[in-house]
Amino acid sequence: MYFVKTVIASSLGLIFLQPALADNAIEQEKKTSVSLPKMGVSGEWYGASEYTGEYQVNQMNTATRLGLSVKETPQSVSVITRQIMDDFELETITDVVNLATGVTAKQNDSSRFNYSARGFAINNLQIDGVPTTWESGYSAGETVTETILYDRVEIVRGATGLTTGAGDPSAAINLVRKRADSREFVGHATASAGSWDHYQGTVDLSTPLNDAGTIRGRIVGSYTDSDSYIDLLEDERQVFLGTLAADLTDRTLLNIGVSYQDHNPTSSTWGGLPVWFSDGSRTDWNRSKTTGADWTRWGSEITNYYANLEHQFDSGAMIYAAYSKSVHEGDLRLLYLSGYPDPVTGQGMSSSPSWYDNERKQDNIDIYGNIPFTLLGHEHEVTLGLMHSDQDFIAERRDALSSSSVGNFFKWDGSYPEPSWGDKRTYVTRDTKQTGLYAVTRLTLAEPLKLILGSRVTDWEVEGMNWDGSRYEFEHDDEVTPYAGLIYDFNDTYSAYASYTEIFQPQNLQDKNGDFLEPIDGKNYETGIKAAYLDGRLNTSLSLFRIEQDNLGQVDPNNLVPGSTNQAYEPAEGATSKGFEIEVNGALTDNWNILLGWSQFRAEDANGEAVNTDHPRRTATFYTTYRIQDLTIGGGLNWESSNYTIANNPQGRPEKLKQDGFAVFNLMARYRLSPALQAQLNVNNVFDEEYYSQIGFYRQLAYGAPRNVTASLRYDF
Repeated sequence: MYFVKTVIASSLGLIFLQPALADNAIEQEKKTSVSLPKMGVSGEWYGASEYTGEYQVNQMNTATRLGLSVKETPQSVSVITRQIMDDFELETITDVVNLATGVTAKQNDSSRFNYSARGFAINNLQIDGVPTTWESGYSAGETVTETILYDRVEIVRGATGLTTGAGDPSAAINLVRKRADSREFVGHATASAGSWDHYQGTVDLSTPLNDAGTIRGRIVGSYTDSDSYIDLLEDERQVFLGTLAADLTDRTLLNIGVSYQDHNPTSSTWGGLPVWFSDGSRTDWNRSKTTGADWTRWGSEITNYYANLEHQFDSGAMIYAAYSKSVHEGDLRLLYLSGYPDPVTGQGMSSSPSWYDNERKQDNIDIYGNIPFTLLGHEHEVTLGLMHSDQDFIAERRDALSSSSVGNFFKWDGSYPEPSWGDKRTYVTRDTKQTGLYAVTRLTLAEPLKLILGSRVTDWEVEGMNWDGSRYEFEHDDEVTPYAGLIYDFNDTYSAYASYTEIFQPQNLQDKNGDFLEPIDGKNYETGIKAAYLDGRLNTSLSLFRIEQDNLGQVDPNNLVPGSTNQAYEPAEGATSKGFEIEVNGALTDNWNILLGWSQFRAEDANGEAVNTDHPRRTATFYTTYRIQDLTIGGGLNWESSNYTIANNPQGRPEKLKQDGFAVFNLMARYRLSPALQAQLNVNNVFDEEYYSQIGFYRQLAYGAPRNVTASLRYDF
């Protein structure tokens, strides 16, 4: 594997030699170089969706770093553009996820959501293509990040190891930042008010900072103050983005910036509501019922610093280099209520107060280059890259020195007293390093047939301390992740594709010899048909997929880890997921946009038993808007099939906790009052559907939001 790494690393040097090499090749071929859109400086390579009014973008980098269109990418992809986010008031990343084909979000409590796709968990988010892993148990605002910071969200489903490195074969969610790309003063300000005293104000201003427009600045800010449908819960959020862009030359662009989010909810909940009463009968709470107290909070601060440099050579080759640093801080003063209340007296619940201070710092380096070349009369390209990340996580805990009785849970009003706290102590630590070298090429085998081949070599290591004080340290070197895709263009509109992708997930499990198990290997087989209409403004796709897991750790019942009392594990065949997805996304006419998706899968373990049954097997999204002169009207629905969890009831017997299939309908209307001013109304959950946002997590449940309304005004400068 050392040879593979050396070849890839050495190839990066070709980027800098490309002008001379390309000139020589052009002279020999007597042809012009491949024409690629100018990076960054023109905004075309970047593929910004702002101010286009579109539901699609021309190019995306999340899957391959080749800057391909949706039709050219041999995987299932979705793009939620700025226009979609504005049309349907998608304030947070979780709101966006809920509109994406085949991706679902489950709410654990007031500040935490879990994402999944194709039956597997999604445990990292990317920001401008750089993965950031987080642990749901120590969440610091990741899933409630505000979308005002981002131009669009790109989602690639299946195994995405080429650009992600370690992870599950579910999906990659890439948040693409807004940039300072305007050479004239533009901007807008919005003010909105909604149900449960939800108030928000935002401003987004871009301006040139010199006469030539080669230096540009942008400021984005948002303030939110809100109550909730959950009793006592209040929320305050402040968001800021400041970024500068400088054209160092006609083909060299420098971007620097900083973003900040302060999320300060009070009376936060930790966990959900009890599913059963003590006699085993099922509960039926008001959707406003809470387990939060006056003093509980799930506060978080997220700060990102970043800088990137882009250069495009005259030959069409380009290079991109970026550094970023993220700091996630969590202040979690929480109260966990467990047990089963008496159906008459409400007595019987137990309380567990805890105070955690979390900090996760991550440094990232991202370098890649793209070289177009001509060979045997056809145009090809290759991308070579390096990604490195170093993440340090620490959770500190204060134990409660006292606790109080919950009393009658029917009369719970959050007045449970805050306990006295003990000294702060280190609870959990985790230091993770990942370095990946990758190469991927797109070869034109014939004019209608293109082959994409790639590979990544990853070094991954971790060390840390568990909550019980035990320490661990292990690594995986030279993990090879292949990528292959074949695309056949029937014509300018239709194409067929087939692809094979992989991803690996390290596991902190040891075998009977004391060795750590090899990573879980996720393999994604996919084939499908895509179409791009109206010059790419409308994309459709049908995909069939099969995902296989290998090396999944399972209990070795007759052995312990040597020198310890820890259970030994052995590798085994893991889960298999197979299904299909359909998506239609874009413009049907100049005035009519549509976003439609259907996903269906079956996930089983090696014995043919259903796994991850809390993930709905079938989901559908359908959203549309239509513009009639100054009036835009629209709406849509989210539907998911039934899902369930098996859990032991108070009598110790297994019982199925089930959410039946349901649909949530949403509506919107926008009217342009003047060329600069528009008013918008959004109504979510129009028919006030009552459903569980999750059921079964620690034998508890949470309710989804009731009907709610938001009215907003936007002024464009």
